[in-house]
Amino acid sequence: MLRTHTCGELTISNINQTVTLCGWLQRSRDLGGMTFIDLRDRYGVTQVVFDPAKGKEFYDTAGQLRPEYVVAIQGIVSPRPEGTLNP
Repeated sequence: MLRTHTCGELTISNINQTVTLCGWLQRSRDLGGMTFIDLRDRYGVTQVVFDPAKGKEFYDTAGQLRPEYVVAIQGIVSPRPEGTLNP
């Protein structure tokens, strides 16, 4: 199996773990030089952030992704920055 977790199962306990998610791109946004995608599978949605300071080649690839593309993504789970938590 490719994935280590489903999009609906990541929690605070997964912070700093390397995970692999598989799903389709629901929505993509380029905000302030970072690309955010909503990755969806049958279990939920996970927000994935591509920061050019942490990997320019990945950031460039993320800019080419379109809705409904099916992808596998591996990365480290990070908490949202202070002051940006959703209730």
